[in-house]
Amino acid sequence: MDLTLLRTFVTVHRAGSFTRAAALLGLSQPAVTSQIRTLERQLGRPLFHRRARGVTPTAVGDELAHKAAPHLDALLRITEAEREAVGPLRTLHVAGPPEFLCLRVLPALALLVGQGHTLRAAPQTDDEVTLDGLAVGHHDLVVTTAQPRGGLFTATPLCDEEHVLVAAPYWAALVDMDRLRAEGSAALDGIPLVEVHESLPLVTRYWAAVFDALPDARSLAATVVVPDLRAVLECVRAGAGLAVLPRYLCQDALDSGRIVALAEPAVPPLRTWFLVVRTGSLALAHLAGAHDRLLDAAGDW
Repeated sequence: MDLTLLRTFVTVHRAGSFTRAAALLGLSQPAVTSQIRTLERQLGRPLFHRRARGVTPTAVGDELAHKAAPHLDALLRITEAEREAVGPLRTLHVAGPPEFLCLRVLPALALLVGQGHTLRAAPQTDDEVTLDGLAVGHHDLVVTTAQPRGGLFTATPLCDEEHVLVAAPYWAALVDMDRLRAEGSAALDGIPLVEVHESLPLVTRYWAAVFDALPDARSLAATVVVPDLRAVLECVRAGAGLAVLPRYLCQDALDSGRIVALAEPAVPPLRTWFLVVRTGSLALAHLAGAHDRLLDAAGDW
């Protein structure tokens, strides 16, 4: 059986789409369709059900993928090992939210550059767009708080991110902490708010977890909206109002007293980061090395 046909088949099986598989393989969609039809003729069985959006494997297709994929991945590992023995290492393309890339991912991967790797980073603020880019091969590895579904991706929990409600000392001095503990978010009414989006995603998540309520739009509307958490932090430090920020981003400002935590819940809100690759791609040595490096670094985060 032609290994090229099997490779195309496994790629389609994982991608769930001829279009995505074609992008990953660097082929045209008609070429992918033709290869799958050739393989189906050789086997005498259909391998996929054609749907309005993508394909789903038949029972025969699932069985073949289960048998063939591990061996194809092993062959890819051998090929990559030979490639790296005789030539330069390949470029690693990573993507994710700009703040997390800047403060966590890129510093952790910097050591790989000294070992001959080259690195390209693509800041992305939309999880869906980021995963679409991974699906079609624009990225090799992404970090995201959205756990993807389906067989195309392999997601590994990387770390948990603690969220903190913070403000400059001026605003903190105006908050009645006893009232905050007794009445919850009502004690914060009237304080300006800094957020990354008009929908108040961070504040809404924090209010639900800590105050068991949703923010009151009449009393807590965003006065500054900027789609970068680093800018949110700077606005808070300058006295623009309160915000919810990840602790890794604001810990230095908390330690220096430039900002103050307004609440210290016994169980702080957490958000999990995932390290996501295309299924099977960890057979590539340069990608597996970066993946392992990030998992090791995350132990100190």
